[in-house]
Amino acid sequence: MRVWIDADACPRAAKDQVVKFALKRKFEVLLVAGQGQVKPAFACVRLIVVPSGPDAADDYLVEHAEPGDLVICSDVPLADRLVKKGVATLDPRGREFDERNMGERLAVRNLFTDLR
Repeated sequence: MRVWIDADACPRAAKDQVVKFALKRKFEVLLVAGQGQVKPAFACVRLIVVPSGPDAADDYLVEHAEPGDLVICSDVPLADRLVKKGVATLDPRGREFDERNMGERLAVRNLFTDLR
């Protein structure tokens, strides 16, 4: 199993927790970012910096994550794309994105975007 993290938006505490768990359970963590990040110094962690551009990291995650992987992200439209692809997706607080709740989460996200 691989765990992908949308590293640009994921809080450091959440990234640290995932890495700590990966060390115990021996799985790979892939941090995907649009800009340089500090990579934890463990062999199980890989940093992938994608070329800058709108949604470049999101597109990379959707293209490379596969069913059976887990993606951690706070971006609701990205989560929707991943769920439609059959990839397990959590927000940084551990709440699951799934087919049952994506409609509501997208609606709330769009409402708050419109209110800004």
